[in-house]
Order: sequence, then structure tokens, then C-alpha cells
Amino acid sequence: MDHRAQLVSLFQRAVAAADPARIVPLHLPAPPKGRTLVLGAGKAAASMAQAVEAHWDGPLEGLVVTRYGHGAPCSRIEVVEAAHPVPDAAGQAAAARILDLARGLGPDDLALCLISGGGSALLALPAPGLTLEDKRAVNTALLRSGAPIGAMNVVRKHLSAIKGGRLAAAAYPARTLALVISDVPGDDPSVVASGPTVADPSTFAQALDILRAYGVTEPRAVIAHLERAQDETPKPGDPRLSRSRVEIIGAAQQSLEAAAALARQMGYEPMILGDDIEGEAREVAAGHAALARRLLAERPAQRVAILSGGETTVTVRGQGGRGGRNSEYLLALAIALDGAPVHALAGDTDGVDGSETNAGALIAPDTLERARAAGLDPQGALDANDSWSVFDRLGDLLVTGPTLTNVNDVRILLIG
Repeated sequence: MDHRAQLVSLFQRAVAAADPARIVPLHLPAPPKGRTLVLGAGKAAASMAQAVEAHWDGPLEGLVVTRYGHGAPCSRIEVVEAAHPVPDAAGQAAAARILDLARGLGPDDLALCLISGGGSALLALPAPGLTLEDKRAVNTALLRSGAPIGAMNVVRKHLSAIKGGRLAAAAYPARTLALVISDVPGDDPSVVASGPTVADPSTFAQALDILRAYGVTEPRAVIAHLERAQDETPKPGDPRLSRSRVEIIGAAQQSLEAAAALARQMGYEPMILGDDIEGEAREVAAGHAALARRLLAERPAQRVAILSGGETTVTVRGQGGRGGRNSEYLLALAIALDGAPVHALAGDTDGVDGSETNAGALIAPDTLERARAAGLDPQGALDANDSWSVFDRLGDLLVTGPTLTNVNDVRILLIG
């Protein structure tokens, strides 16, 4: 098996470890006395709903919303598709219906909430006085600013009528169980999909500070809403959340460990750097390149597989460039390695790198040489945030299609 095939196999193993068909059935509760209502949002919501249907013993109904192209056939749970990462009217309508369904539950009922990454954009229900366009404008500005996902979600919670614990509050006095596939560094359930069933420790003041820190001053309606600071999100100890419980059923660490086990079978010594790596994609790449060079010097005879998870960010500086954080990371990594004997892959486990149709890309020691032979300028492309074009020209994009799960990014370097 060559390095490219090894990298793809390792990535596939990581994705398989987060497959809802495998992990959801292990965490299903006993049916309640009353109704079971399935509510969900995220890139894995439809496949999670499908897994519930396949293993649920009793009456079942519900509604989940997922990204366009990430649907899965269900017979009892309605699946709606909407836009991500910038929300649209379909997501707004689905979120309003989900909130209304939750409000109709009683004390003997169960709200089984299926939550996964992407749910923040898909549950696009503006707080009173705000519009969908207000939320879209803020979302777009924060995506371009390089703000980390945790900061973005503090803002989202305070512009929403359903996030930050509001969904569980609406379902009370019903019992709420949220099964969560985490895509956030640290696996904080209050951050995944902006925690629709989880108490929110953040405040309006913090949301306002985040916008100021990243230079977001529009729309004025959003700033005014945050300054008024009315109707704060449910906080820890709120009685409306007393019957709400959360289980993290899938996370990046599990996927990294699965890939590490396979790497060991391939003859590599696995080294997991962490499942919560954040920062500018090109700066993370520089650090990983330095580590790879050190290992090459210190352990010239050893084969090492460096694995990491988390979510890097990209501050958009170029105009018209294409590429997500994984392809930007890899182009920066290739430049920093400058032909060193390292093969690498970076991909988003949901199958979508940013807003492109690829999951990520791959590099080899000859990536820069082939790029320049094709008339490309790797450094110029990186400066223009145009990494996708380089890997597309070289035939090195990683294309998986929607995987129907999401534990964020997996990065793999094979050394030696």
C-alpha cells in the first residue's frame, strides 16, 4: 500500500469511528410512558435519525434539519435540508417548527434531541426583533474574521430564539435527552450547535465584546439587540433545564484513536497531538512542519504517524480565492516542509472543507515541484487564500462526498 492509500485508509477509519449507525444505538434510552419526539440539527442529524428509527421499539415522530446533500431516508422522522455555513429560510422555518413541536410536550414525554456540528447555522431562528438577514450578515463577517467556533457560538446563542438552552426550556416539563456528536475542541456540549438543550454560561456582554474584538459593527439591529441584553439565555440551575441531560456519543478523540490503531498495524508509531487544536491554519502547519523535521532528524529510522484533530481558522485576506481550512493548512505545510520526506492528509470528517465540495487534500514530498512545473505559484496561492486551485490542478483533492457524520478535522502526517 502506498502512502496516499495509507492516508486515505487512516482518514476513512477515523470517519467510520463516528458513524451514527454504529454509535447511536449504544446510547438510546428506554421509551417513555408518553410520546417520543425526535428533534435534531446538524450535519449528522439525518443519519442519526435513521439510526434511531432502525433501533427504536415503540411509537416515534419528529423533525430534524441537516445540510443540503446530507439527508438520509427516514419513514417516521421528517428530514429537512437547509444551508450551511450561512443560514437560509429553510433552516429558519425548520427551527421554528422544531421549537413549536417542543412546546407541545408534557411531563410523560421524551424529547430525544440529535445534535451535531453544523447545527448552529441550521437552527436559524432569530431572536425577536432580528431578521434572518441580520444573522446571515453577522455569520458571514465572523467566518471571514478568523474567529474560533466557540466565540462564534457565544454570539449565535444571543441572537437566537432556540439556541443556548432555549430548546430544552421550551420542551419542559418533558424529559430531554440530547445525544451529541461533537465537532468542537474540548467537546463542550454547550458549544456544539450552540447548545440548544444546554445551560449557557455566556452573556450578552460577552457576545458584544466578541463582535468588537473582530471588528464587526453591522448590522446595527444586532448591536442594539446585544446592548439591550434582554431575555438572557437559560443559565446553570434554571429549573426549566432540570429534566435535561446530555451525552457526548461521538468525538474527535475516538476517531483519532481508531486511526492510530490502524497506523500501528501499518507499521507506524502513532503520535496524537490532541483533538482540540485551534489557531490559524498556516500557523498550525508551520508548527507541525517543525515537529516533522525534528522527528526526521532525531528518529531517522522510525516511521511515525502524527495525528491531530480540532478546528483551525482562516483569516481571509485574498479576493476570489477558493479553499477551506484543511487545504490552506496543507499548502502551508507543503511550503514549510519544502520537499522533506513527509506525506500528509487533512480533511473535515463531514466531507466538506469550508464551502467546497472536497473534504480536504493530500500532499507528498514532490507537491511543490509538481505545482511549479504546472505553472503554479504555491506561495502566491497561499497569500490569496486560493489553496483549492492548487490541489485541484494537481489532482490532489480529497473528495469523499457527505459522510453523514462530523467530528471536525483530522490531520495525518506520515514520516519516514
